[in-house]
Amino acid sequence: MAEPTLDALVQALHRLPGVGMKSAQRMAWHLLQHDRAGATRLAGALTDAVERMHHCRRCHTFTEAELCSTCCDARRDARQLVVVETPADQAALERSGGYKGLYFVLMGRISPLDGVGAKEVGIEPLIERACDGVVEEVILATGFSAEGELTAQALKQALEARGLKVTRLARGVPAGSELEYVDLSTIAYALVDRR
Repeated sequence: MAEPTLDALVQALHRLPGVGMKSAQRMAWHLLQHDRAGATRLAGALTDAVERMHHCRRCHTFTEAELCSTCCDARRDARQLVVVETPADQAALERSGGYKGLYFVLMGRISPLDGVGAKEVGIEPLIERACDGVVEEVILATGFSAEGELTAQALKQALEARGLKVTRLARGVPAGSELEYVDLSTIAYALVDRR
């Protein structure tokens, strides 16, 4: 018979993306058997993050302050606004070092099968933010999945209806890759979007 406390830990770990039941069990056993100090540190860090982190009032990424450090940075180009699905997408763009404007984080994407529409992903706050009189270009950087494309199309229509310039993140063949190993849809889009 399994212990309820161990089962609760395994179920909690199993909620993480990409963590199956077996992996969750291995993690739980490892933390309890080999790294109790790490388990305590992990529990504390999770508790602190849940209690202290919230959404930035302006862009909706995670922050401890009312406004995140990106929104507060006067060196950022306020005329450009990149729209991403998640804070993880924002972090990836930041790591690239190629973008110096501001962001708006949707916190998801439109998915009719899951009952997620434009309202649930925050289209109204985005429109309000983009129509502030400063933003000149909205760059849609949603994913290239069916849901990401649907989200981009809905946002494009809503933003262009208000007179905003809307562009889409380019797709193409990854740098350093061999063409024979690139998936066919990426090649097709690269041909259509060639410059």
